[in-house]
Amino acid sequence: MSGWITAVYRLRAGAAEVEARAEAIALEQSVEAPLAAVRDDFVRENIVGRVAAIEDCGGGWFEARIELAAATIGYDAGQLLNMLFGNSSLLEDVLLVDAILPAPLAAAFGGPSHGLAALRAEAGASGRALTCSALKPQGVPAAELAELAFALSMGGLDFLKDDHGLADQTYSRFEARIAACAAAVRKARDRTGGRTRYAPSLSGSYPQMRQQLLAARGEGLDAALIAPMIAGCSNFQALRVEFPDFAFLAHPTMTGRAISPVLFARLFRLFGADVAIFPNYGGRFGYSPAVCEAIAAALLSGDDGLKPSIPAPAGGMSVERTPELLDRYGRDVMLLIGGALLSAPREALTEQTRRFVEAVASHHYR
Repeated sequence: MSGWITAVYRLRAGAAEVEARAEAIALEQSVEAPLAAVRDDFVRENIVGRVAAIEDCGGGWFEARIELAAATIGYDAGQLLNMLFGNSSLLEDVLLVDAILPAPLAAAFGGPSHGLAALRAEAGASGRALTCSALKPQGVPAAELAELAFALSMGGLDFLKDDHGLADQTYSRFEARIAACAAAVRKARDRTGGRTRYAPSLSGSYPQMRQQLLAARGEGLDAALIAPMIAGCSNFQALRVEFPDFAFLAHPTMTGRAISPVLFARLFRLFGADVAIFPNYGGRFGYSPAVCEAIAAALLSGDDGLKPSIPAPAGGMSVERTPELLDRYGRDVMLLIGGALLSAPREALTEQTRRFVEAVASHHYR
């Protein structure tokens, strides 16, 4: 793979030292050696990172655009993260804010197998946003989670996912849980004619996650939740290739603030996320409306030729905020409300869910 990736870093430095700091990052993220130790002409010309531009952002912060050889990636998601930010992530005053990939490299990763258009068509949601909720809390046995799954599905959700904390715990083994929850969702679909899709949470090593997907397929499921930074981005990439029939919902746990959340969303889409969950403004986390809008725009962009992913703002959302969120994000979004629905009395859970679904369906989109 020829060409160069442009990595954009925000770093803190004095004006007199910023060029040296940028050069040091270019070396750290490419050959991890002083330039004097690089004696091979090919490596110097084709592998060593190079500083393309430096911009003063004010307040002692600068933005450095550094070109990294695409040949160092090898079409591997984990290696891409490593070359973009591996060692530099250890520096407290360096942030990775963007990465611009050559078109052939982006195409090689492939992006979502399904994406916005396919998931919307399968949900019968041609003119509206999609809806989703979560099964929680962990510690609840499989039979009780299945009761929740039935009540939520009876309310007409498009998607129902495991909470990302659900794994293969002794109190709720993976295969027993998905069998019970898948049966509950099927029962609700049979009664209502709805199309709720259940996405169990993947966990463990690659062989374990692979077996979990095979078990899910055996239950008639075709969606799964994955946390790429826990599972490993390379594992996520490989699972997406091996299981193209599955739609993957990517959870943002462990993304933190060392890398721009907008870039994380773009990378998750690149690696195969059909849906990318992110912390919405005004919830339990501190993202601003502008950052959330930038995340949604990055997921929906088709500039690189990949299918759009569905933005899924989440993290403390309520049914009452539905009109506000749809006014901001429009119809190309999946609203994810978990705890606010589950806080309803059990006998009112289906009706509360139906209120949410009807608010999405009846909204007048701008």
